[in-house]
Amino acid sequence: MIERYETEAMRRIWSEENKYRAWLRVELAVCRAWAEEGTIPMEVYDVISKKASFNIDRIREIESRVHHDVIAFVSCVAESVGEHGRFIHLGLTSSDVLDTASALLLKDSLDVITGELTSLKDKVLEKAFIYKHTPCVGRTHGVHAEPMSFGLKLLNWYSQLERSEERLKLAYKQINYGKISGAVGTYAHCPPSIEQRACSFLGLQPAQVSNQILQRDRHAFLLQVLALLGSSMENMALEIRHLQRTEVLEAMEPFSKGQKGSSAMPHKRNPILCERICGMARLLRGYSLSAMENVALWHERDISHSSVERVIWPDAFHIAHYMLSLLRRVVDGLEVNVDRMAKNINLTKGLVFSQRVLLALVDRGANRDEAYEVVQKYALKCWDGEEGFKEMLSRDPLVMSLLTKEELDGLFDVNYYLRFVDDIFDRFK
Repeated sequence: MIERYETEAMRRIWSEENKYRAWLRVELAVCRAWAEEGTIPMEVYDVISKKASFNIDRIREIESRVHHDVIAFVSCVAESVGEHGRFIHLGLTSSDVLDTASALLLKDSLDVITGELTSLKDKVLEKAFIYKHTPCVGRTHGVHAEPMSFGLKLLNWYSQLERSEERLKLAYKQINYGKISGAVGTYAHCPPSIEQRACSFLGLQPAQVSNQILQRDRHAFLLQVLALLGSSMENMALEIRHLQRTEVLEAMEPFSKGQKGSSAMPHKRNPILCERICGMARLLRGYSLSAMENVALWHERDISHSSVERVIWPDAFHIAHYMLSLLRRVVDGLEVNVDRMAKNINLTKGLVFSQRVLLALVDRGANRDEAYEVVQKYALKCWDGEEGFKEMLSRDPLVMSLLTKEELDGLFDVNYYLRFVDDIFDRFK
C-alpha cells in the first residue's frame, strides 16, 4: 500500500517484523506441543522458548541464497537457538506456518476494522436521531418522489453498517482456523494431537480437514465481506456527493480552514473525501475478485495464490480501515442545510404530493384510472412550468366535487409523510 493510504494500525499488523513474529509464535506453539508429548524434552523447550528469535537482515541474507522465505526464517531461528535448533519446524511444511500465522494477522486486522466500524455506526446513528424529523425530498431514479425524513436516510445507512458488522463476525469465525497437517494434509509426520494443542495455544480452531493449505474459500469470503463493507460506504459517500451538487446543496462534507478546492477556481468546494471513498470501494471489489480466483488451486495446492495474497491482504485492510476512518470524519463534520431541504421539497410546486391527492380522490369514490388521468394531467402541466400543482387542482370540477378546499390544502402537508418515523426509529433502540 502506498504511504498516502496506509493506517498506523494496519502498518503495525502487516509489517515484515510482525509477520515473522507471527511465524515464530506458530513455531513455538508446535515446539510446546511436541514437548508436552515428550518428543522434545521440556527443559529443551524451555531453552528454545527463551532463546528463539530472528533477525530480518539475516533472513534476507539466507533467502538470497536459498530463494525460500520460510526456509530462510527457520534457518535464522535455528541459529538463535543453537544446538537445539534441530527441533524447530519439526514435522512441518511451510504452509503449516504460513497459513496458521496468517490467521493470526487476519484476526488482528478484523479486530481493528470492527472497532472502527463501531465508531462509524455510532456516529451515523447519532446524526440520524438529530435529523429524525427533518423533512427532505426523497428521490427515485434521481427524480423527486415524495417527502421523507433526512434522519431516515441516515438510519438506512446505519442498518446497512449493522449488516456489515454481522458479516464481519461470520468472517472472523471462518478465518479463525489453523492447520498443522503436513505436506498434503495427512499428518504423516506430525499427528493431529500436535495440531490440536498448537492451535489451542494460538487461540485458533484446527481445520477439520486440509491439504497443504487452508482452503481459500475462507479468505475469499473475508475479502467479499470487506468489499461489501466498502460498497456500503460507497453508497453513503455517493449520496453525499449528490447532495453537495450546486443544484441540490442539501448536505456537504467538511471543508477545513485553509483548504482549497481547485488550483484554478477559488470558489470550488468539491466532495473530494467522498469521491476518494468511492474510488477505494473499487479497489476492494477488485481485491475480492482476486481472492475468489485463489480458491481453485492445483491438486493439494500450488502457490499461484501466494503472490496475490502478499498484496491483497494488507492492501485490503489498509483501504478498508482508511475508508472507515475517513467516512466517520465526513459524517461527524457533515454540514446539513435544512433550509435548502425545505426549499427543494417545494421546488416542483407541489408535485411530490401527487400520490396523496390520487388516493384521496379514490377514497372519495373516484375511479382510479380516471383520478390518475386527472392528477397526471395537471402534474405534466406543472412540469412544463405552468402554475402550482395545487392551484390547478383547485379549479378541476372532478377534484372539487369530491374534496373541499380545506381538505385539498391538507393533502399538501409534509408532516403527513413523517408520522411513522418514530415507529421506525424505535426498532433501533
